[in-house]
Amino acid sequence: MSYLEPTEFVTKMVDSGESKVYMSTKDTLIRAFMAGAILALAAIFAITVAVKTGSPLTGAILFPVGFIMLYLMKFDLLTGVFTLVPLALLDKRPGVTVGQVLRNWGLVFLGNFAGALTVAFMMSFILTYGYSVDGGAIAQKVGHIGESRTLGYKSHGIDGWITIFIRGMLCNWMVSMGVVGAMISTSASGKMMAMWMPVMLFFFMGFEHSIVNMFLFPFSMIMGGGFTIMDYFIWNEIPTVLGNLIGGFVLVGLPLYFTHVRTSPNRAL
Repeated sequence: MSYLEPTEFVTKMVDSGESKVYMSTKDTLIRAFMAGAILALAAIFAITVAVKTGSPLTGAILFPVGFIMLYLMKFDLLTGVFTLVPLALLDKRPGVTVGQVLRNWGLVFLGNFAGALTVAFMMSFILTYGYSVDGGAIAQKVGHIGESRTLGYKSHGIDGWITIFIRGMLCNWMVSMGVVGAMISTSASGKMMAMWMPVMLFFFMGFEHSIVNMFLFPFSMIMGGGFTIMDYFIWNEIPTVLGNLIGGFVLVGLPLYFTHVRTSPNRAL
């Protein structure tokens, strides 16, 4: 595969962040909707594989196919714009303001949520034949995930909330490494390889991804999960989003930017 030096692809990261700020509302929402929907399908695919094979590792190995599809189609995830868009502000690109950054994040959040929720309803409908039968082992598995990753955290109080936050950080550290790793190569196969490894890692380790959770938890509630909407937002989605923001921007975007764009003079011998 063709390889780009970090000084080249980090500049591309800033350019990408700038382009997302200038994107129209319509295009931003459509791309975010499709990204949320595709990632939701990848999540239920991975869970189905894990349930039917009895191997969570197999599900994790296959989950990145959804991430790769949406990236190659240039659809946008909230986790990705958390990493890229602030760099355009940091680099003082013309017209990029804090308000523009927040606008982009808000639109992508709404689009991702709408796409993930749409797939949640579709999958719950087909698994139950229009809610006329039990959803089976897959619905039971997702229901258990929903309860353990809301009420399970809630039972630990503030320590549980901080645990979710840290898992969100670790998640987007890896996911954003996939996003920027894809910029290292100019070939499709090289991009796929660079994305596959960190995304597989986050999924198998059970780190918290805000967009995956936009599907899992509504789906779990539809299928009878024993937790409330407030449980979902307070004890999962909010700390996960905040953790994803810190993990992507602070652990990936900033280090790359400050060491490959705003470099310091070499030390004299």
